[in-house]
Amino acid sequence: MNEPTAHGHQSLSEHLNGTKTNTRPVVCVFCGASDGTTDVHLKAAEELAHKLHDANAKLVYGGGNTGIMGMVARTLVSLSGPDSVHGVIPHELVKHEMKRSKGGLDENVVGRVTKVNSMHERKDMMAKEVVAGGPGSGFVALSGGFGTLEELAEVTTWNQLGIHDRPVVVFNVDGYWDGLFQWLRTAVKAGFVNEDSAPIMAEAKTADEAMKALQGYVSAKGRFDLDWEKK
Repeated sequence: MNEPTAHGHQSLSEHLNGTKTNTRPVVCVFCGASDGTTDVHLKAAEELAHKLHDANAKLVYGGGNTGIMGMVARTLVSLSGPDSVHGVIPHELVKHEMKRSKGGLDENVVGRVTKVNSMHERKDMMAKEVVAGGPGSGFVALSGGFGTLEELAEVTTWNQLGIHDRPVVVFNVDGYWDGLFQWLRTAVKAGFVNEDSAPIMAEAKTADEAMKALQGYVSAKGRFDLDWEKK
């Protein structure tokens, strides 16, 4: 995993403590570029997009038009318009995306697209948009693979370290993330995760629960009191 630079940590922390530039909620969704073997995951992504529309929320995501990523982006664009979706995708992945996707990255279909140079630049940009967003902003992980798990782990760790204080919500569709929450309980029992830090990662089993978790999120007591703005 690419670790953020000290400057990156400081910059994100400055966003956290600065003036909010967006009164709308900004929700970053991590999810797979595949459909899954059953349609339950696509349906959950579509339902979440409807809830984002109801909340007048802006979506920032990994910038694809395939799988669950494409479903949540296309659905929200169809409901709220292209300005409500911002995809951030590395240049190298654009080539891969164009091979797999029939519609490509048409902004009228998937919203505004920003191309960046690296995976870290992508995650940093998405996180900064969430931190600058209004009440109800945060991160939601739908079903996905290695990339989704890595992104979820990173923003959870950043929350624990005090780099940001935004909600981290795991949308556990059809028990997909049950193993993750079992690991979390095991890690607490074994002493590798503080019991007061475990609630950083909130669980939701429906799109409605995910939105309520974002709106009613309470920072965990186990977060570290670190000052990332120091030079």
